[in-house]
Formats: sequence, C-alpha cells, structure tokens
Amino acid sequence: MSSQITPVKNYVLVFLALIALTIATTLISRVELGEYNFVVALTIAVIKASLVVWFFMHVNHSSSLTRLFVVAGLFWLAIMLVFVMSDYVSRGWLPGPRWR
Repeated sequence: MSSQITPVKNYVLVFLALIALTIATTLISRVELGEYNFVVALTIAVIKASLVVWFFMHVNHSSSLTRLFVVAGLFWLAIMLVFVMSDYVSRGWLPGPRWR
C-alpha cells in the first residue's frame, strides 16, 4: 500500500485556517445577529469539521468507498438534525396546560 506524502505547508495552512475560524467564531458570538447567530456559528463549525475530516483524517487521499461512508455519515447527521429541529420548532404549536 502506497501512501501520499502531504507537505507540511498544507498542514500549517489548515491549522492557521482553523485558528482563524475559531477566532471568527469568538468574535461573531459577541455580535448580535438575532436568530442568525446560530446559522453563522453552525456554518463556521461545519467548515472547521470539513477541514479536519478532509486534511487531518486524510479523506482527500482515501478511496471512493471511504468517501462514500463519510458522505453517508453526513447524510445520517442531516437526518438527525432535521428530526431534532422539527421537534424544537413544533413545541409551541400546541397549547400548554394551564395552572389554576
């Protein structure tokens, strides 16, 4: 089995990008964006996770089967997030019990 040799420069650039995105997350948390704070924070988190999976877990040099399983895992995560968010959004639809 042959392995790809990744230059150290790539790791340093990805590390710097992760640090910059972490700083961006911290700075964005102090800005009042209303309901978009969650969207921006989640977008930055997805970008950071993608960088870690793609470069540090070496998915960019892996086989197509490994990439398929990564995509399948992301699809399963999306299904779980849809279920959680649908429950969270629908909580206010039914009236709660009234205390007397």
